[in-house]
Amino acid sequence: MIKTRPRIAALILCSALFLGLSPQAAAEKLPQWELGAGVAGLMLPDYRGSDEVHSYLLPVPYIIYRLEWIKADRTGIHSKLLHREQAEVNLSLSATPPVRSKNNRAREGMSDLKPMVEIGPSLDVHLWHGDGRRFKLDVRTPVRAAFTVESHPRDAGVSLSPTLNFDVAGIGGRPWQLGMLAGPIFATRRQHQYFYGVPEIEARPYRPAFDAHGGYAGLQFLVALSRRFEKAWFGAYARYDTLRGAVFEDSPLVRRPFYVSAGFALAWIPLQSSRMIERDD
Repeated sequence: MIKTRPRIAALILCSALFLGLSPQAAAEKLPQWELGAGVAGLMLPDYRGSDEVHSYLLPVPYIIYRLEWIKADRTGIHSKLLHREQAEVNLSLSATPPVRSKNNRAREGMSDLKPMVEIGPSLDVHLWHGDGRRFKLDVRTPVRAAFTVESHPRDAGVSLSPTLNFDVAGIGGRPWQLGMLAGPIFATRRQHQYFYGVPEIEARPYRPAFDAHGGYAGLQFLVALSRRFEKAWFGAYARYDTLRGAVFEDSPLVRRPFYVSAGFALAWIPLQSSRMIERDD
């Protein structure tokens, strides 16, 4: 089923974050700012382990502003808190969409899942690069604190998701950008309990009470492909997570031992700065 209207701003944020999954080219001169708009199509399970999948077609903004020390782009807002030849510390941002429990069989009768925003530092270590930085191999270790998006935001725990990232700028001599990553996910009890815990008061014969613990939350694998045209940008991604061995694997809310999501985005970029700056992103 395609939903043509966004449920709330968090879905648009998820779409905008997806736009930045693919790598950027190596050092080059880029406009200081770019402004445009586009559309994103997403296929998302309600949460990792859910067997309820929805598709969304959403409008998304395309806004980039580049400075030496801070950058607002398709991945959110970044500030290089520390930069060395072999490592740097960046800000990392992520988001999850809301879930209405009345529309999810596993969660029927439970409290809704509010949209969530995660933010925190990421230590990025550059392991190897070749062919003028066309190929890059990095280790990234984002540690993010999560908060619900509502009138009174709540602490939703902390996650750690170290990944091995391999980026290729220019495939087959063409300006396609390829990004691949893989790595484990860990989170605190508070976050796992928010998604997978079943309080006694919400337990049912088909849904026994469950107390989630902190720790290992599965493995993620992601591949993304993008290309910049003169006045447009296209990107697509696919992600697969396995939840085998996760500390919440036995929760009655885990209906599938895996998570699959995918999406595409197309943006038109009619406006850009005449001033060019050199960036190595």
